[in-house]
Amino acid sequence: MDRISRVGPPVVRAGQVQPLSAAVVAEGPLVFVSGQVPMRNGQPAAPDIAGQTHVAIDMIEEILARAGCTLEDVVKTTAWLVDGADYPLFNAAYGERFRPDRAPARSTVLAGLIAPVRVEIEAVAIVRTVPSRQAQGYLPSSAI
Repeated sequence: MDRISRVGPPVVRAGQVQPLSAAVVAEGPLVFVSGQVPMRNGQPAAPDIAGQTHVAIDMIEEILARAGCTLEDVVKTTAWLVDGADYPLFNAAYGERFRPDRAPARSTVLAGLIAPVRVEIEAVAIVRTVPSRQAQGYLPSSAI
């Protein structure tokens, strides 16, 4: 049995299927990825919303890999945009990474961000196989 189930029909807006699910049911341990901002060396990693969206998702993907997960395991994302006019290009870039038929649930909101970027994205993913915590660089619980 798949440990991720998507609930409801595809989300359609302006005649196009969107890269998000109305709801997702996940069974098992979860990993929560803090909001990622597309910064490298103290500067925005890309000049535009599409590039920044890809970089933020790349950063999420790298963190998920350390937890033994992939983007396919993501069940929920939250994205913050600084400008609503960026939504179509953000959504297109996001859709290149999350197929509509396998997309996580998503909330997208407008917000002022602390970093000088156009987007921030956080994610929640299901852990299908729990990796060795020491192999992944985690502190043992006795060290916390």
